[in-house]
Amino acid sequence: MRILLRIVGMAGRYRLRLFLSYLTLLASVAATLALPRILGHAVDGIVAGASRQALIGMALTLLVVSVLRGLADFARIFFADSTSQKVTYDLRNALYDAWQHLSFGYHDKEHTGDLMSRATADVESVRRFINLGMLRSVHMALMMVVICILMVRLDWKLALLSLSFLPFMVLRSTMVVYSLRRAWSRVQQLTGELVTALQENLSGMAVVKAFAAERFEEKKFAARTRELADSSFRADRIEAGNNAAITFFFTLATGLILWYGGRQVIQTDLTLGQFTEFIFLMSMLNQPIRMSAWIINTYARAISAGERVFQVLDAQSPVRDLPGARPLEHAAGRVDFDHVSFTYGAASPVLKDVDIHARPGQITAILGAPGSGKSTIVHLLPRFYDATDGAVRIDGVDVREFTLDSLRRNVGIVAQDVFLFAATIRENIAYGVANATQEDVVRAAKVAQLHDFIMSLPDGYETWVGERGATLSGGQRQRMAIARTILLDPPILILDDSTSSVDVETERQIRQAMQEVVRGRTTFIIAHRLSTVRHADHIMVMRDGVIAEQGTHDELYAMNGLYRNIYELQLRPQEEVLLEATLPAVSAGGNA
Repeated sequence: MRILLRIVGMAGRYRLRLFLSYLTLLASVAATLALPRILGHAVDGIVAGASRQALIGMALTLLVVSVLRGLADFARIFFADSTSQKVTYDLRNALYDAWQHLSFGYHDKEHTGDLMSRATADVESVRRFINLGMLRSVHMALMMVVICILMVRLDWKLALLSLSFLPFMVLRSTMVVYSLRRAWSRVQQLTGELVTALQENLSGMAVVKAFAAERFEEKKFAARTRELADSSFRADRIEAGNNAAITFFFTLATGLILWYGGRQVIQTDLTLGQFTEFIFLMSMLNQPIRMSAWIINTYARAISAGERVFQVLDAQSPVRDLPGARPLEHAAGRVDFDHVSFTYGAASPVLKDVDIHARPGQITAILGAPGSGKSTIVHLLPRFYDATDGAVRIDGVDVREFTLDSLRRNVGIVAQDVFLFAATIRENIAYGVANATQEDVVRAAKVAQLHDFIMSLPDGYETWVGERGATLSGGQRQRMAIARTILLDPPILILDDSTSSVDVETERQIRQAMQEVVRGRTTFIIAHRLSTVRHADHIMVMRDGVIAEQGTHDELYAMNGLYRNIYELQLRPQEEVLLEATLPAVSAGGNA
């Protein structure tokens, strides 16, 4: 009930539309229920031999009331639909805004497809409740009450006979609500899982085809589809059973009315016109009774859908602006990790008592095996996550004291997994910098060694990038991400293995350009290549969440420890490749 009240509260923001919806609803009910009365008088008039003029007057009255009823129904449907669409608009925007401000920890646990299902199928169920459940149910309930009163006024014995089945229908419908709620909750959960499977398959199509796993994926998807179809069928079967029961009770009541009402007319206890009016009222009662099953269904679906929607809206992000948070202006760039530890949920610690002190303009390289915690360190700096223990400081101030927006404008990140939007190259480079000019975009592209490639394209900077940058190579996507970060002009720069997808020659060009970019910036580099490590001011080697070794390249190499092992096994072969890249030029010079 609490879920439904929250949905009603959201609809209550549009008081004028709701008022007009209920006002036109009353007009529609009045016009609808006037029709049987007019028809009853017409039948009695015909039996009594009414004049031609009287019959024409009755026909015109019937026509006018029918037109008024049509206009009232049109207005009722218009205001009801517009109200439900307004609430849908608000809900989808609220969901989208909530997802934008929830932390990385939330998105780590949730499936994209399930979130998409909440914004589409679940919000649509809420819309149907407002339209059918919240507004139409009042219409149907009012119709039932007034019709029952009119039937009792015509003949209370006949009314009691015809309405004797109503309590059974209401009781059955009430019991069906609980069954439908559980059934539709399962359907909506499976819908989210199906959308997740579809989204993963489409995103990973290259992997599917590379491993010739089409048949495996088809069977896996078919199994999920079958489970969803079976669950939907169970929900539909419950609903169909309720409809069938209502039809049976209504047909049985109609038969009894014809038997008993016919006797009343023969015995002159009831006029033919009154009996006709009673029959019309009974036929009108059929609609709200049948609609009750649909309305009950919308209540059940709205409860389960509303729970899923409000779970998102009620979620509290552990990473958010604290009360009194202030904006961080252009930082000087001093970064300190003071005894920082971090744990994902109830898992074992990822970082344990990490101490890092980076001076403004210093380049700090972080090495380590996968899972050693090197990426987690730099994720704590822009507050993608908050440290479990200790503090991360910029210019001596805890990062939690700054607003998130201003903090992240001061920390630029070039991630290993580059994400590009389905937009133009210019829009992708300028993403997040609303006032960027074309000259700014071109300058950033030149620094990232991307300008010449862009200008070779037919549409230049207005070239459309496919979904996730599918039309670009890995190196081109990486350089575009570098250009995007350069345009932000942050005093603190994080390069998360940002040259992992480029060839040796491209890396050399980027490295030369980045020498100017990193000058004067506090830079953290997560790297596996010698070229981005040995010239760093400070190098840290991570192992199992702790700093195993740290110092300069020469200092660490002289230790003959973990760093030297990494250097000998991984970095020295890369140095040989870099040397080989220069051999063609040397040979050409010798031949000359």
